[in-house]
Amino acid sequence: MEIRELKEKLVTEEKHDFNSLCQLVEVLRSEEGCMWDREQDHKSIRNDFIEETYEAIEAIDNNDKLALQEELGDVLLHVIFYAKIGEEKQNFDIVDVINFLFDKLIYRHPHVFS
Repeated sequence: MEIRELKEKLVTEEKHDFNSLCQLVEVLRSEEGCMWDREQDHKSIRNDFIEETYEAIEAIDNNDKLALQEELGDVLLHVIFYAKIGEEKQNFDIVDVINFLFDKLIYRHPHVFS
């Protein structure tokens, strides 16, 4: 799907899912997207990632469910953003990240998956 079509799809869909979020990051990083987002690399957004993580922890500490929902979204955005940069550099993509996590969780839970 071309970026133009993705943009139209994303702004018209009623409910978004994980795939939609990945597509949104793809649009933001594209030539038709956002110059700031396109210029970022793993190191340039490092401090923002730390800040979003601390904000999620603060929401947990304050038992603020609405803020936690927002901050977890910001953390998730960073994970997808990092994976998109990895994909562009042909190092890894979001599926690789998910598969690595999947394998690790099964390995760490032999009492469940033996």
